[in-house]
Amino acid sequence: MPGADDTTTHDTTTRARRRRVNGVRGPRLARAAQTEHSLPSGVRIAGAWSWRLLVIGAVIAVICFLIIQLRLIVIPVLVAVLLSALMSPFVDYLHRRRWPRGLAVAVAFAALVIIIGGLVYLVVWQVRLGLPDLKSRSVDVFDDVVSWLKTGPLQLSSSQIDDYVGQIGHMIQQDSQVLISGALSVGSTVGHLLTGVLLAMFSTLFILYDGKGIWRWIVRIFPKRAQPALDGAGGAGWNTLGSFVRVQILVASIDAVGIGLGAFVFGVPLAVPIAVLVFLGSFVPVVGAVITGAVAIVVALVYNGWLIALIMLGVVLFVQELEGHVLQPLIMGSAVKVHPLAVVLVVAAGTLLAGIPGALFAVPLAAVGNVMVRYISGGSWRSSPHGVRQSGTPLLWQTVPAVPRGLRRPPRA
Repeated sequence: MPGADDTTTHDTTTRARRRRVNGVRGPRLARAAQTEHSLPSGVRIAGAWSWRLLVIGAVIAVICFLIIQLRLIVIPVLVAVLLSALMSPFVDYLHRRRWPRGLAVAVAFAALVIIIGGLVYLVVWQVRLGLPDLKSRSVDVFDDVVSWLKTGPLQLSSSQIDDYVGQIGHMIQQDSQVLISGALSVGSTVGHLLTGVLLAMFSTLFILYDGKGIWRWIVRIFPKRAQPALDGAGGAGWNTLGSFVRVQILVASIDAVGIGLGAFVFGVPLAVPIAVLVFLGSFVPVVGAVITGAVAIVVALVYNGWLIALIMLGVVLFVQELEGHVLQPLIMGSAVKVHPLAVVLVVAAGTLLAGIPGALFAVPLAAVGNVMVRYISGGSWRSSPHGVRQSGTPLLWQTVPAVPRGLRRPPRA
C-alpha cells in the first residue's frame, strides 16, 4: 500500500522521541513527587491555601482600586440602590393596584423629594430662628470658661490658653479632613456634588422602573451554569438590603424621637434640628447617633447650663442603651443576620478606608455579601427545578419572553 512505510517510520520515530522525553522527565517527576510527599501535610495544606488567598487578596485589591478611581460614579449608584430598596415595596404596591409602572415610580420619587425637602426646610427655618441667640450664648460661655481657666485652680495665662485652643483646632481640622475627605468621598467641589446628586436621581428612577431588566443583563454576563446560583443569591441579597433599609429607618426614627423629645421637654433650643440630625446620623451604625447626640449635649451646655447638659447626657445614653440592647439585637440582628462585633469592625474599617461614605455603606454591603455567600455555599439553588427559587418565583434570567412559535427557526434535517 503506498505510503505505508512512511507512516510506519513516522510512528516509530514518535514513539522513540516519547521514550527519550519520558526517560528525562521520569526521574524529575519522581523526585518532585518524593519531595512533595516528604513535606508535612500541614505545610502542603498551608501552601495550597496561601496562594489561593493571595489571588483572592489581589482580586479584592484591584476591585478596591477601581472603586476608588470611579468613586464619583460608585457612591451615587450605591445611594440609588439604597433608595430603590426603600421605595420598591411602595412602587410594587401601586403597580399591583393597576397603576402604570412609570406613574408609580414618579409618585414614589415625588413623595421622597417632598419629604426630604420638607425636613430640610424645617431644619433651616428652626436654625435661622435660634442661631442668633445661640451665638450670643456661646460667646458668653466661652468667656466664662476662659475666665475660670485664668482665675481658677489651673492659673493659665492668655498665651497658654491661645496655644491650647490652637492645638485643639488643629487636631479637629486633621480629624475632620480624614473623616470627610476619605478615599471614597463624594467630591471636593460643588460641581462634583451636583453631579453625584443627579446621577443618584437618574439611577434611582431607572432601577425602580426596570430593575429586573438591569439584573437580567448583569446575570447574562456570567456563564450559564453559574446563572441560577447568582440570580438566587441576588434575590436573597436584595431582600436583605430592603429589610436593612426599612429597619434602619425605624431605628433612626426611634433615636431621633427619643433625643429630640428629651431636648424639647428640658427646654434645649433647636430641638427639631437636633432630632433631624440624630435621624440622619443614625444611618451610620454604632457611632452615628452618639456623635449627633453629643451635639444636643453641647447645645444644652451652652444654652441651659451644666445640669440640663447632664440630663441630656443621660437621655442620649438611655436611647443608645435601648438601641444597643433591644433594637439592634432583636430588630437589626434578625434583618441583616450580622453579629454586633462584625458590625463594629466593619464600620471601623469602612470609616478608615472611605470616611463617611465607607461608614454608611459598610454594614449593608457586609450584610448583602454575607447572605449571598451563604446562599451560594448552601447549594439550595441546585435542587430548584426548572430555574425556580425556593420562594416559587422564577429566576430573573429565565423570565425573558419566549419567542413566538411562528417565528422560531425550523429544525434542521
